[in-house]
Amino acid sequence: MANRSFNTSILIADDDADDRILLEQAFRECNLKSELYFVEDGEELLDFLHQRERFTAVSRPSLIILDLNMPRKNGIQALREIKANEQFRQIPIVVLTTSTAEEDILRTYDLGVSSYISKPFDFGTLLDITNTIKKYWIDTVSLPDDSTR
Repeated sequence: MANRSFNTSILIADDDADDRILLEQAFRECNLKSELYFVEDGEELLDFLHQRERFTAVSRPSLIILDLNMPRKNGIQALREIKANEQFRQIPIVVLTTSTAEEDILRTYDLGVSSYISKPFDFGTLLDITNTIKKYWIDTVSLPDDSTR
């Protein structure tokens, strides 16, 4: 199995600065070689995907990690727009959020999310989650080649 992690990137959409720092630290501790990008809400997420404003030089992410509870445009609204767009619908999206509401879980899967994970309360569990995400989404599965999109 070829390690493609140098050719992949992860876009993390989360409005909580502490959560962004912890996620970055956890991914680095599990030796992620992929590029990490961060946005703070659904509006910035869509700007990133459309390469608007300050995101004109970025490439499309291989994976999106999405919080649901964000200002301006929440994760559900952003997810709906992404999955409705032919250019972006093939990008896998992992929801990582504090919500454990069955309604949110069902709604996001109905909209085409790839996985739903509740945010842990301790760094050790977060490290386990980021290791699992890296092992599965970066090291194992075949993702669409960005050049074909």
